[in-house]
Amino acid sequence: MEVHFSGHPLLPKVLHFESIMKGSIRLLIILFTVLYAESVTGQQVPFNPISYRIFSPLVFNPAIAGSKDFFSTDFIAGFQGKVKSQLLSANTRFSKKVPGYLMSSKSTEFMPLGAGLAIYNDMNELTQTAGVSGILSWHLPVDKRSLSFLSFGIAGKGIFHHYNGNTDLSIPQKEFIFPNIDAGAYFYSPSVYAGISATNILSPPEDKDSVFTYRIPVNRQYNFLAGYKFVIIRYLNLVIEPSVIIVGTDSLTFSFQENIQPMLKIYAGNFCAGSYFNDYNKISFFFQYRYPRFYVATFFALPKETAYFKQPLTVDVAFGINFSKNGSGYTSAGHW
Repeated sequence: MEVHFSGHPLLPKVLHFESIMKGSIRLLIILFTVLYAESVTGQQVPFNPISYRIFSPLVFNPAIAGSKDFFSTDFIAGFQGKVKSQLLSANTRFSKKVPGYLMSSKSTEFMPLGAGLAIYNDMNELTQTAGVSGILSWHLPVDKRSLSFLSFGIAGKGIFHHYNGNTDLSIPQKEFIFPNIDAGAYFYSPSVYAGISATNILSPPEDKDSVFTYRIPVNRQYNFLAGYKFVIIRYLNLVIEPSVIIVGTDSLTFSFQENIQPMLKIYAGNFCAGSYFNDYNKISFFFQYRYPRFYVATFFALPKETAYFKQPLTVDVAFGINFSKNGSGYTSAGHW
């Protein structure tokens, strides 16, 4: 039995209701797409790779650049399903030659000026965010032996953000290029360190599209970092280093799980293992082994409540190189 609505008085109302439903569904899809894009990338720029907070913290506090008294580089690649990210950073402390104890000898003296560079790329299904950051820092000794320092740093950076859009929903792709600034202060000594910083201080540009306005997911963020090194067994170089990162935004909301990120490092000679709680819904751990001239490291984050094969794992791999002729610092081998 077939029912024909041709010429039926209810046909215009049915078609009108159908058009309203299609428009409502399309609007909901658009809202979900925008909210999803912001939730993925709006927390921090760069957000990935996760482990740069462990292996290259100068990215969120420019005052850390040059605090190790040598020239080193770090490369980190992160993978989480379709989310892929890369970060390359380098930093050094400038030095100069000064007369030594003997007439014909010269020694190296470190200058207060430090510098750094960071290049990053973070991609997911909807967006790509890339940037380059140039860093300058100034280090002031606060004790007579020059073992404790207070440093100040500033970073100028350029950010590129691309939103893929959605052709099925007639949402256009969008691209933005804009500058930004980071600034920070950092205190460090042989056993304790602490720092504060602000990242993405400048507001991102506004989208002038009146039909579909896209909000660039780059937010100003405030960071506090502090840690202490406990020497457990000195002749084995066994050291435990608990630390914490506290993050905040211009929003007045604050929660323990969202804003407080504890970290624990355990050193045994040149080997380091630990955990970083940036996401309390996951179990994270990392390993690092330091050779005289380079290190290799990896970071994993596993979901707590779901099977690992049902949710993409977070995997970072890191590699660092020390280019200095003589690694200096508070201990001999393996300090860097």
